[in-house]
Amino acid sequence: MIAYLKGKVIDIFDGGVVLENGGIGYELLCTSALFGKLTADKEGGAYTYLQVREDGLSLFGFATKEEKGTFLKLIAVSGVGPKMAMGILSGMSVGDLATAIATNDIKSLSKVKGLGKKTAERIILELRESVSKGDLAVSTEVGGAVAANAFTPEDEDAMAVLVSLGFSSVQCRKAIEGAKNGGAKTIQEIISSALQLMGR
Repeated sequence: MIAYLKGKVIDIFDGGVVLENGGIGYELLCTSALFGKLTADKEGGAYTYLQVREDGLSLFGFATKEEKGTFLKLIAVSGVGPKMAMGILSGMSVGDLATAIATNDIKSLSKVKGLGKKTAERIILELRESVSKGDLAVSTEVGGAVAANAFTPEDEDAMAVLVSLGFSSVQCRKAIEGAKNGGAKTIQEIISSALQLMGR
């Protein structure tokens, strides 16, 4: 199993890159997060998953260990294959996905191309426990930078209020993060600032 691959980016194509390592070029299908980190003719690295099928091999690349772990959880859900899982991770971050699952936000999940309502409901049902354990809450970038996406109880309360007003959980999460970055601390301040950021 190829768990991690590092090399020079010798080609970029729609949806992936070719990494040269040891004189061999590996075709790597990338999430949007990884794609944004790789540059032509520069060294790059990725956590990887090798899919073995009768008709060939496919190598999928991820920007973080958590992104790869989320991919593995997604493909374990009935009806979700590697391509759909890649589409989900390219359409939203691990943190946004965790928020959508925690808040039962079928609407945000269903916006992913090729993902229907029934599959979105199945993902939420089967991965809710992983979210409650915090397995999908933290993202560690390749290179060592760490970004914690876990919300405090106050943030969760603010999220519930904003979602009840008709906003999607992804919108609310970004607005709450923006509000806190702007100095909001209490639930009231967070909600007020988040509403301003979302145009209310």
